[in-house]
Amino acid sequence: MPMSVAVKLQSSAKPVSEPRAILGPTGNRVRASDDPKRKTEAPKKLQRPKKPVQVIPAPVVRNNVSTDSSCSSDSSSSSGSSAKKKLESSRRTVTAKLNGGKNMKVVPDGGGVEIEEISPKVSGPIKRCDWITSNSDPLYTSFHDEEWGIPDYDDRKLFELLVFSQALGELSWPAILNKRDIFRKLFDNFDTSSIAQFTEKKLLSLKVNGSLLLSEPKLRAVVENAKQTLKVQQEFGSFSNYCWRFVNHQPVRNGFRYARQVPVKTPKADIISKDLMQRGFRCVGPTVVYSFMQVSGIVNDHLLTCFRYQECNANVKNDLKSNIKEKKEPTKALENTCLSCD
Repeated sequence: MPMSVAVKLQSSAKPVSEPRAILGPTGNRVRASDDPKRKTEAPKKLQRPKKPVQVIPAPVVRNNVSTDSSCSSDSSSSSGSSAKKKLESSRRTVTAKLNGGKNMKVVPDGGGVEIEEISPKVSGPIKRCDWITSNSDPLYTSFHDEEWGIPDYDDRKLFELLVFSQALGELSWPAILNKRDIFRKLFDNFDTSSIAQFTEKKLLSLKVNGSLLLSEPKLRAVVENAKQTLKVQQEFGSFSNYCWRFVNHQPVRNGFRYARQVPVKTPKADIISKDLMQRGFRCVGPTVVYSFMQVSGIVNDHLLTCFRYQECNANVKNDLKSNIKEKKEPTKALENTCLSCD
């Protein structure tokens, strides 16, 4: 008996010690190598129970009223506040769905709200011709978006664009556009009959900050071209008819994809240039003429990737429709006059 007691005491003196927690790099956790049981049984991450998407009753959505107003008058304040919290949580759920690219639709029959997916709108920067960049002058960008390449049929505007095309030999488009009001003031708003009467003294007075607006040969060319434009108007009825007859009154659509493909002159520009020179026009080489054709819309040289390419084509269709309508109206008026005479 004493020996058994001693054995029991000796065996109980050495209790089995559990492994001590070791502070690892990720925190105070027991390493897997020290505890084979923990190696097989990895701790599971706590997962929050998913809350079901609550459905907002249709009357509440339609009337845009809170749940408190739909409760009876004898409802307790606690039930009203809990209903209000449910409504707010439902609204937050719907808002989250909307932010995720989905649309909310009210179902009139069964009540509630359906969430349907809609295709997100892809919005990006407007694609222009390659020579218009983010660093371009705003006036130049607006000129490209609103004027350049649009078919023009007004004689005064066409003469203005011809003068600007001649000035490109000395100034850039941004510089010309910044002085556009000065050009119009000094050239009497590009009235050809007025410019044709400019004297030498008047010509040499066209200065800006003490310097001539253009070189003397260019200024003299503007005056001479105004005189020849008056003759063209008498022969062809308008300067517009003269210019557009070279392309059968239909703009040329080149449809270039890259800026390097856009030419500085073409065989058609050579033909127009020679005809203008034969009539006495000055400073109207093929390069000047082609710049004039581009800016006046006789040629649509917007790149295919530019948003203005299709818009300029649409403007052409509208102009053709208006011209056909204008031709039909005088015909109808003439027919009515003949009928009344009979």
